[in-house]
Amino acid sequence: MAAMPQELQALLDLMPDEDRVQRGGRTFWRGHVQGREVVAVLSGIGKVAAATTATLLIDAFGVSQLWFTGVAGGLGEDVRVGDVVVADALVQHDMDASPLFPRHELPGLGVSRLHPPAPLVARVADAVRETLSPQRLAPGGPLAHIHPETLGLRAPQVHTGLIASGDQFVNSADDVETLRRHLPGVLAVEMEGAAVAQVCEAFATPYAVVRTISDRADASAHLDFERFVRSVASPYSLAIVMALLRVQPD
Repeated sequence: MAAMPQELQALLDLMPDEDRVQRGGRTFWRGHVQGREVVAVLSGIGKVAAATTATLLIDAFGVSQLWFTGVAGGLGEDVRVGDVVVADALVQHDMDASPLFPRHELPGLGVSRLHPPAPLVARVADAVRETLSPQRLAPGGPLAHIHPETLGLRAPQVHTGLIASGDQFVNSADDVETLRRHLPGVLAVEMEGAAVAQVCEAFATPYAVVRTISDRADASAHLDFERFVRSVASPYSLAIVMALLRVQPD
């Protein structure tokens, strides 16, 4: 499940037997990568769109796991543009049914944070660290075609922690400080992951959310976003997906 067309196309280019299926106003591609059957689709923007897509992946296509890749705004103090965050918890930062329920709590579930399966999180984080290691990005390495330094970025650091989702594009310092105050330790913010997590929890489907940091969510960065997606975020996501396919148990 990809957030950006560039990510999806990079994977489709490796699926020569892709079969396009229309369902629920979305286009799903079924095929094989590295000998494994996969279904690829754009998530759509926002929680409802992403939740609908996740539901179709599970209920209509019967996927055994759901992986979500895309970009996010960095909130953690040490989280920089070009880093990757693997979620070990997700929360809807705009869920507020108070005073009936505590802020952020999901009504009917009794929790505010949803947690992907810990063994899967560990496997994904390890795969991402190995995939984006300095050795693999160095000249002569398999990812030498990716040049984060040309955008002024450091070698990617991999973080594991809390990702917040909401139907709001966060791009102001005030919004960032509000999120940090209400969600101590939050590493990144985006618009879909926690909704996907809620669907996967409902269907008892293992899931992983992996986000490449495209900005600091406070309008302080002046990075060429399209260039970043094309030359860094999209190749990172493809490399991560391929690595996950390799380490996936039979």
